[in-house]
Amino acid sequence: MAEQKRDYYEVLGVSRGASEDEIKKAYKKMARKYHPDLNPGDKTAEEKFKEVNEAYEVLSNPDKKARYDQYGHAGVDPNFGAGGFGGGFDGSFDFGDLGDIFGSFFGGGFGGGRRTNPNAPQRGESIRMSIAISFEEAAFGCEKEVTVERYEGCDTCHGSGCAPGTAPEVCPDCHGTGTIQVRRQTPMGVFATSSPCPKCGGKGRIIHQPCKDCRGTGAVRKKKTIQASIPAGIDNGQTISIRGQGNAGKNGGPNGDLLITITVRPHELFRREGTSVLCEAPITFTQAVLGAELEIPTIDGKVKYTLPEGTQSGTTFRLKGKGIPSINGRGRGDQYVTVYIETPKNLNKEQKEALKKFAEAMGESETQGQKPFFKKFKK
Repeated sequence: MAEQKRDYYEVLGVSRGASEDEIKKAYKKMARKYHPDLNPGDKTAEEKFKEVNEAYEVLSNPDKKARYDQYGHAGVDPNFGAGGFGGGFDGSFDFGDLGDIFGSFFGGGFGGGRRTNPNAPQRGESIRMSIAISFEEAAFGCEKEVTVERYEGCDTCHGSGCAPGTAPEVCPDCHGTGTIQVRRQTPMGVFATSSPCPKCGGKGRIIHQPCKDCRGTGAVRKKKTIQASIPAGIDNGQTISIRGQGNAGKNGGPNGDLLITITVRPHELFRREGTSVLCEAPITFTQAVLGAELEIPTIDGKVKYTLPEGTQSGTTFRLKGKGIPSINGRGRGDQYVTVYIETPKNLNKEQKEALKKFAEAMGESETQGQKPFFKKFKK
């Protein structure tokens, strides 16, 4: 069952025989009492303000007032005269209603639909920025101080935009709605469209004495230093959000967020793939043949690794749990180390002779290493 509306005269607190001037004075008094700017965040006051505007829209219009006095709320219903009251179609149509009708079938987007109250609380805009951090800072997380320029609520007027001791006037043309209805005569009849009120610029209110500090905007631009916590495991190009550290909201609305995109500087030794850390480590020919105990750099510091005998160049081994911590806090990745044999250069005569003797002892010839290669090539 639809909610029963209160009598419009009762809403404004006037008698049924009240004059146009009395209705107007009563409206101004009630509108000031329940205006959203004077009752930030008060949903009850916001509903009362809408109710007062609705009542005044009817009672300030002689035709609507006459229909209301005769038929009550049904007389000012948009469908009045289209059926039960024997009037028929009078040739006028509101594009706002058309938008609502088509919106119910096609999901909105036609004729503008319903418009939001310009004085309703609005969330502030978010601020975007980027910072660069090191490979280790991305791996283990860090704290960074960032400085942003943002709009904050004016301390002088507390966000109202009015000079201290003054209040905004509800626009007399649009009665605080921010829009006015324009009727146009066409061959198809009279069509009504809604557009921003030119008197108040669509704001629904007029500030006669703007605040000197914010010039009537309700917000001032300030620099703010904020502590940003970068989580462990964050990757290059990812964005963190710090709630409520963006621009100030309007009409008592919440602040926007601060969105920080992370750039990770390249590391001299390490590369990253997901939570894995990749690196390369040089070894000597002797270490590859005989095996050795190596010192391998990791993001935690150096660790020891026992290289087995006969390791081939290009072999990759894993250091478990030495990778990047997962950003959701569930464990760590691994580090993968690929070894390659460094070929010695500028050998002296004795070293060369020693290598030749080693080759002879191994039964090597100049083409021995190529024979398996050519066999594969022939196949």
